[in-house]
Amino acid sequence: MEAVEMAAPPPPPEAPPALDDKAVISQDKPVSSTASAAPAATRKIIYHAEVRVKVIDLLRANARMDSLTRTYGAYVSDASETREDGEWRYQMKIRVVPGRFQALLGSLNGLGTVESKVLGSDDVTAEHADVSARLSTKRALEQRYVALLGQAKKVSEILEIEEKLAEVRGDIESTESRLKTLNDQVAYSTITLIYFQELPLNTPDAPVLSFGSRLTQAFYDGWQLLTGLVLGLVTAWPLLLGGALVLWAVRAWRHRRQRATKATGE
Repeated sequence: MEAVEMAAPPPPPEAPPALDDKAVISQDKPVSSTASAAPAATRKIIYHAEVRVKVIDLLRANARMDSLTRTYGAYVSDASETREDGEWRYQMKIRVVPGRFQALLGSLNGLGTVESKVLGSDDVTAEHADVSARLSTKRALEQRYVALLGQAKKVSEILEIEEKLAEVRGDIESTESRLKTLNDQVAYSTITLIYFQELPLNTPDAPVLSFGSRLTQAFYDGWQLLTGLVLGLVTAWPLLLGGALVLWAVRAWRHRRQRATKATGE
């Protein structure tokens, strides 16, 4: 009798690996999170400045700024106008490409008298590289979780993977937002400009008084002076009494002395 060869049973399906971020990422190509020294041409520099200018005519300065922003291809991201403390003040944030940053700053001198100008720059090359690397890592992790989700069979495994996937996608959105902000700040320099026009302070005119009003006021002032003198005398009665006693004592002493002198002469 011929021997019948039995086929081996298929191996049991492998369970999805434990959902550890490091283990999941290790199956993909590693992404370096350290930024190497970038050449000067590719460095990420954020330029910014704060300028305060005193102008003679604020409306004319507004027209001048509209012309400057068009000339240099800039745009105003924020603006406000106030009237307080004797100033008519206009404040704006101007965004311009770095290549025209210095030229636009120089043109602001034509608005009026520059009272202050502060320039600064921030090198964000390392931070930009780090954020980009973390974003690549998070995206690779997201793809791995998507693949694991397609292999999962149990409901508990599906729920656990979906929870991890939601966390990773939240991190991706946050990292993308930071990277977008860095790219925007590098691509457009920021000038915070304040220019103001001094406003004359209005002083109230002195009221014009009639003769009757002035006469009444003079009578009232005289009465106030008289009552003040009387009250002053009443207040100073101890001094007046003491002075009177001293004067009486001096006169009595002189009178006795004169009598003694006459008696001695006789």
